[in-house]
Amino acid sequence: MNRIKISFIILVTLLVTAGSILAGGGSRNGTAGATQLLVPVGARGIAMGEAAITNTIGVDALYWNPANLSLAKSNTNALFSHMNYIADIGVEYGAISTRIDGFGSVALNIKSFDIGDIPVTTTDNPDGTGGSFSPQFITIGLTYSTLLSDRISVGVTMNYITEQLDLVSASGISFNVGVTYRSLFSMEGLTFAIVMKNIGPQMTYDGTGLLIAADPGSLSRPEQYYKMDAAGFELPSTFELGLGYNYNIDGDNALLASTSFRNNNFYADEYQLGAEYSYSNMFFVRGGYTMTPDLESDDNIFGLTFGAGLKYNMSGLDVSFDYAYKAVEYEALGDNHIFTILLGI
Repeated sequence: MNRIKISFIILVTLLVTAGSILAGGGSRNGTAGATQLLVPVGARGIAMGEAAITNTIGVDALYWNPANLSLAKSNTNALFSHMNYIADIGVEYGAISTRIDGFGSVALNIKSFDIGDIPVTTTDNPDGTGGSFSPQFITIGLTYSTLLSDRISVGVTMNYITEQLDLVSASGISFNVGVTYRSLFSMEGLTFAIVMKNIGPQMTYDGTGLLIAADPGSLSRPEQYYKMDAAGFELPSTFELGLGYNYNIDGDNALLASTSFRNNNFYADEYQLGAEYSYSNMFFVRGGYTMTPDLESDDNIFGLTFGAGLKYNMSGLDVSFDYAYKAVEYEALGDNHIFTILLGI
């Protein structure tokens, strides 16, 4: 009973916090920082239109819903993912998790962006100085998840965020919190989840790139360097509700349908729909779509998502390979291709 009370308190806290943090999101579109936190990882969840907070489990669930980490089928899991993101940006992601008897499940993940080299330009050299720099965006997450009962699981992730742009950098901490309730209304296969992501203090850039040379004019002093104070920026917090249903057609065939609602504090509300067909729990076909009714059609650059997966056991090692395709409206940006390998022992 105490664990159920704890889950209820967590749910109420998430709802109350969401109302205060995410109010008026649509009026501040595009003004948040650390937006790399919003870039999804994992081919399975992306292929299902990002309607994944109820149906991803284990190490695959770290980005979507930390509460589902404790639902892993294997004791120890590892995941590696690569995404060809827009404008030739590469997104690399790796994670490892383990279950500790009597304590719960813990996991460590890291996500980085490969943007490539960017020429250094100045007001005196707008065509470039001959130098270049490579932006670095890295997020490291530590997750804890546990089962409060046979139906309820909770989880929390602490993220350490670092950004570096040539001579300036910023760092900060954010938290993701999730609760999952399985067999909702005593219906086997019906799952409900609630998640809050990217909750944390503002971040601020600092570094020698903020130094500017100032001429004292008539004063008899040499040129001085003064440091500009960069304004802080908020994190792109989100609040998500999800509902999923897994229907076993027969011994070999199953169909999973999921939907979720995402409220953003710096973007329009999103509605996700996803589905997955599986044969003998070995072959999977997926599809999904994310809708943003409050935006004009041209403002949402992403389209339908599709994917497939294979899973097999190799001498006690569970191996899964998943692929996802995400359409992008503008050809110059390039469509997204996501590849993920999942290992479980």
